[in-house]
Amino acid sequence: MPLNPSIEAVTERIVARSRDSRSRYKDRMAALAEAGPRRAHLTCGNQAHAYAAMPDTDKDPLAEGRAPNLGIVTAFNDMLSAHQPFERFPDLIRAAARDAGATAQVAGGVPAMCDGVTQGQPGMELSLFSRDVIALAAGVALSHNCFDAAVYLGVCDKIVPGLVIAAASYGHIPGVFLPGGPMTSGMTNDEKARVRQQFASGEVGRDKLMEAEMASYHGPGTCTFYGTANTNQMLMEFMGLHLPGASFVNPNTPLRDALTAAGAQRALAITALGNAFTPVADVLDERAFVNGIVGLMATGGSTNLVLHLPAMARAAGVILDLEDFDEISSVVPLMAKVYPNGMADVNHFHAAGGLGYMIGELLDQGLLHDDVTTVAGAGLRRYTQEPVLADGALSWREGAAESLNDRILRPATDPFQPTGGLKELTGNLGRGVMKVSAVKPERQVVEAKARVFHDQAEVKTAFKAGEFTEDTVVIVRFQGPKANGMPELHSLTPMLAVLQDRGLKVALVTDGRMSGASGKVPACIHVCPEAAAGGPLARVQDGDVVRVDAVSGTLEAVGIDLGARTPADPDLSANQAGLGRELFEVFRQSAGDAQNGAAVVI
Repeated sequence: MPLNPSIEAVTERIVARSRDSRSRYKDRMAALAEAGPRRAHLTCGNQAHAYAAMPDTDKDPLAEGRAPNLGIVTAFNDMLSAHQPFERFPDLIRAAARDAGATAQVAGGVPAMCDGVTQGQPGMELSLFSRDVIALAAGVALSHNCFDAAVYLGVCDKIVPGLVIAAASYGHIPGVFLPGGPMTSGMTNDEKARVRQQFASGEVGRDKLMEAEMASYHGPGTCTFYGTANTNQMLMEFMGLHLPGASFVNPNTPLRDALTAAGAQRALAITALGNAFTPVADVLDERAFVNGIVGLMATGGSTNLVLHLPAMARAAGVILDLEDFDEISSVVPLMAKVYPNGMADVNHFHAAGGLGYMIGELLDQGLLHDDVTTVAGAGLRRYTQEPVLADGALSWREGAAESLNDRILRPATDPFQPTGGLKELTGNLGRGVMKVSAVKPERQVVEAKARVFHDQAEVKTAFKAGEFTEDTVVIVRFQGPKANGMPELHSLTPMLAVLQDRGLKVALVTDGRMSGASGKVPACIHVCPEAAAGGPLARVQDGDVVRVDAVSGTLEAVGIDLGARTPADPDLSANQAGLGRELFEVFRQSAGDAQNGAAVVI
């Protein structure tokens, strides 16, 4: 099947837009690769420090440069369920490396915070910037220049994007991402959402809410809804940085362990010391990022990736724009229904055929680039295969040729809807994005009076006071990266959903973010320019009629000359100190705008 004309046009536009930056990046990576294995440039004293703690059997091959050394960058901590399984990974990787006649070392750790813990709390104001901290920390880990390749252990929201930025910065060496997998299924996501809404409306107490939450998040692994963490895992497969079929295998299973060992050995096989050299710089090209966006649309993935993908791409010299997301969304069908877009969780999605089935369908319809470089080898078609373990031996076989549950996963020719999950909105209020895959068609256009807030706590207070009695566009401004770090406002979702269930039309407009788990409430987010940078949201007033139209792509204050107004100038000092926020002042000052990834380091 020839490549879809729109996919081809978007790719060509990205290539043209990125020509200079990509060329500079490739030249820089080529020069670093030409210098050869990094250890060759260390002095004897440097090397002795680097190998001092290793077993004697590992020291000689390292000192003599006979075998590759693998750097492990890990986001392990045992507070995050998704990252707790990584505690065992270094031992598995070191054993796999020795079996391959090589060595492996933990190069360093990176922080990993949980948005589920900080949701609605002051710590959420550090969340987005943690991505840049992770990139910096991974850069420090690899700065010892002792490694011929790296494996990256990370799953959740900011961790994978931060690790990709670092991997691209060290793009002259190979890098393989090793996932931990999702936790087993617990309480259904739909039931959990129902209890949250009952609590928000006062129908049940905190005891029932706690019971539901504990039944949902109950063991090691990624949360099972299709939020940012699992969207990250999808991207790593669509972009060729995972082994095929690795994303959604549960933790602490024989197959998961076998995939971890195989990923380590594959990273060692593709170093410059062998015959299949595959540096990250060759994997992360324009086509890989287009494939990632296609996967985002076809699965109805998290809006957070509209922030992260441009930042990741810039680290590899590739320049993405919101128009690329919008145009790709217009031609890519929504093939999956996974909560919050449907009833199923990622385990059900994986059992129905999962990513391998989707990739095959999208390739057959000309909606993906097959001619890409991946860590598994040339061509994306190999990602239609699935891993199996028989008599202790790992192998790959052809994956599902048809959906095994069409309520969860449908073919590209008979999708849940003909277009993808995201829509760009523009107008006199700025430029933002809405996830429409979970929003009912009759709720995708809201024109109503605005209620303006400077803090999500103010919205909750107004809700509890019963102030929302008519159709409303809720505007929560001064939530962008320069104002307070661009926190997620997901804790507003249950109460806004309650207003919808009462028959009101309601929409959210913000220069902040929403969680990847948000969905049923129409939310135009990431609006830029942000209010703190003089954006038009700073000029909206209570009672202004605002139109939020995901059908036509409109974000408009109706009949108002915003330029004639003086922008609001609130006191933001409360967001600048306490719980570590004072440490991030330089990040707030330096952050880019949302449409370019809201990044500090790129």
